Amino acid sequence: MEVRVLPRVDGQPPVHDRSWWPVLWVTARWLVRVLRSQRLKRLMDITVAGLALTAGAPLFLLVVLAVSCSSPGKPFYVQRRLGRDHKPFGCIKFRTMVQGADRQLRSTLKTSTRLQDDFRQCFKLKNDPRITPVGHLLRRTSLDELPQFLNILRGEMSLVGPRPIVRAEVERYGDAIHQVLSVRPGLTGLWQVSGRNNLTYAQRVALDVRYVARRSLLLDLVILRRTVGVVLFPRDNGAY
Repeated sequence: MEVRVLPRVDGQPPVHDRSWWPVLWVTARWLVRVLRSQRLKRLMDITVAGLALTAGAPLFLLVVLAVSCSSPGKPFYVQRRLGRDHKPFGCIKFRTMVQGADRQLRSTLKTSTRLQDDFRQCFKLKNDPRITPVGHLLRRTSLDELPQFLNILRGEMSLVGPRPIVRAEVERYGDAIHQVLSVRPGLTGLWQVSGRNNLTYAQRVALDVRYVARRSLLLDLVILRRTVGVVLFPRDNGAY
């Protein structure tokens, strides 16, 4: 931006014309509002989810066939999670466990105190015997979460957001739960690109709170870019 130098009529040295400062301030505030716009975020959610479901249809079909052939049962698994404003919704995934895995959880935990401790800390089991061979691959590559694009189109989730949690996890968030559930949960988020299940539960909560406090379109784009790297190069990304 050009800065004009105006002569002083009283013979004093020239001064800089700073009349453009208010314009710059207004522009900066407008840009911040745009980057934090929920309408723009929702538009991006719908566009990306629609394209993913359309272009990924052949991959979806292959995964459905693989899951169906690997073990008896439906190819999809729907679990009740908490969405924005504490509203429950059915979070859709490709099934990665044997049929009736929820009913088997209690008997599985009885076999080992270590498994009980793992589940108490993370609400997951690192070496879960209920996971099928195909399920291990789907979890490792995060392909099991692809059906959540349907949740995004339905307005229950967003591309980027806090982890979608079950009701039993609410107390672990303390007073922060209201802040975390003030936005849609995400298909991906800070926790997923920061170590995922390798993190402690307290670290996961902190990342969810940090995202909600600093959320913007720019941050979402950064997280999405990092998510692509995690999916393409899984290595030890904490997915299990």
